[in-house]
Amino acid sequence: MPADSALQTSEPMHHIRQVVDQDFTAVNDFIIEQLQSRVEMVENIGHYIIDAGGKRLRPMLTLLSAGAIGAQQRDQVRLAAVIEFIHTATLLHDDVVDLSELRRGRPTANAEFGNAPSVLVGDFLYSRAFQVLVDIGSLPLMGLLAGTTNTVAEGEVLQLARAGNADTDEATYYDVIRSKTAVLFAAACSGAAIVGEASTYRDTLYDYGMNLGIAFQLVDDILDYEGDPKETGKNIGDDLAEGKPTLPLIYLLREGSDAEKVMVRHAIEHKSADNLEQILAAVQSSGALQYCRDAAARYSENAIAAARTLPESSYRNAMITLSQDALGRRS
Repeated sequence: MPADSALQTSEPMHHIRQVVDQDFTAVNDFIIEQLQSRVEMVENIGHYIIDAGGKRLRPMLTLLSAGAIGAQQRDQVRLAAVIEFIHTATLLHDDVVDLSELRRGRPTANAEFGNAPSVLVGDFLYSRAFQVLVDIGSLPLMGLLAGTTNTVAEGEVLQLARAGNADTDEATYYDVIRSKTAVLFAAACSGAAIVGEASTYRDTLYDYGMNLGIAFQLVDDILDYEGDPKETGKNIGDDLAEGKPTLPLIYLLREGSDAEKVMVRHAIEHKSADNLEQILAAVQSSGALQYCRDAAARYSENAIAAARTLPESSYRNAMITLSQDALGRRS
């Protein structure tokens, strides 16, 4: 795997990543090293999904957080890799559960190699992550990430249980996205304080990551209804076809016309994108996407407020910029 193949990012993200560029390269090298296995298929699938690129946002958050509190050290690089392994494992499992065929503009690992190998390599990545944690040797860090991984799994199960349920309310939606997405953002940030023995900043960094993670997921759910597939790497309406009652649909079920409510309820309950064009039009005209953008803006502002309490530095400023850019991203 080329050293820079997984480091391709959008232009704004590229400038943010430059703040931690040297450590980011070290994370990438460590990930490649840790993907080695005596079983060829493990390496093949591991490299396939890592090669797919992406923002590497979660490990970057670890490095930015470490820099913001003056705690850069070798263990921060290893922690950043652990965070990426946990995230990648969840992607492998999610794509199998969702029967997804496209991620980041190319076939998913399960479409390329099959469901069973993808699940098992996901398990390998989870176990490799915890092997690295044992090497780091911090019991509080192991506790944080064990709890985080458990919460992510609960969030995914909750999302699966609510799929096809048009009566899902907004509180449940936020419970799902905090658990399956935002909690790993929070752990990526606060874990840096644990490893850096800077407990004073642990809660602040956790709050920053949690709020940023919620904002990112809200924007993801917006992009499912207005994104460009060439930029998002996924098809418009995928969430609808999976029966996921995300916030745009929850809003439409509450505020739309009677006809729109019937149409959306049918689509969710039957996990059908047959009326996608009509639903897209209704989501746009009802104000559902603006409602979601306003919510994302609030969580972004919460993240910025948390970051502003950190010492002045280029790392802190990058964290603030990242929170601001989250609202305008297209992928």
